[in-house]
Amino acid sequence: MVDNMDYIISSNAHDIRKMVFASLFAAMTAVGAYIKIPIPIGPVPLTLQVLFVLLAGIMLKSKWGTISMLVYVLLGIVGLPVFAGGASGPGVLFGPTGGYLIGFMAAAFVVGLLAERKGTLNIFLNAAFMTIGLGVIYLFGVAQLIIVAKLTLMQAIAAGMLPFLIGDFIKIIAGAYITSKYEI
Repeated sequence: MVDNMDYIISSNAHDIRKMVFASLFAAMTAVGAYIKIPIPIGPVPLTLQVLFVLLAGIMLKSKWGTISMLVYVLLGIVGLPVFAGGASGPGVLFGPTGGYLIGFMAAAFVVGLLAERKGTLNIFLNAAFMTIGLGVIYLFGVAQLIIVAKLTLMQAIAAGMLPFLIGDFIKIIAGAYITSKYEI
């Protein structure tokens, strides 16, 4: 009986710890939307959201990483100004850039699933997982640009992916280093 009780207490403490970290990653993603790095190629600046999405996937794994991004998106949908540029509301989700928000949840899941299967303290594996996650984000983002903004595939890639590649790969290098040193 005592062993079962210890397991239950340990399991609940683990879940509470994951909930706290999921909340923190949702908050860091929101803060990352306000950290803007202007790029000369276009009007849309780089933000740190993608870094926190990929870190959430690696560090929290598929379940809690996805929950953290779901919380982030829901906070924006209900009206908190957590999206890039302080935007909020359901219109953002259905607008031209909403695919990236959906991609955040999908990427956190995919990266987390890969991390669960292969481990996370190897910088090169983490970089590979994060690169795959970035591809997921771009897939959803570019697809929604095509559908909502009525862009061709090449126009959507030129507007919604190419200007961000260098900055996003720098984020991947930083994220892979961080996740190779720290585990939650």
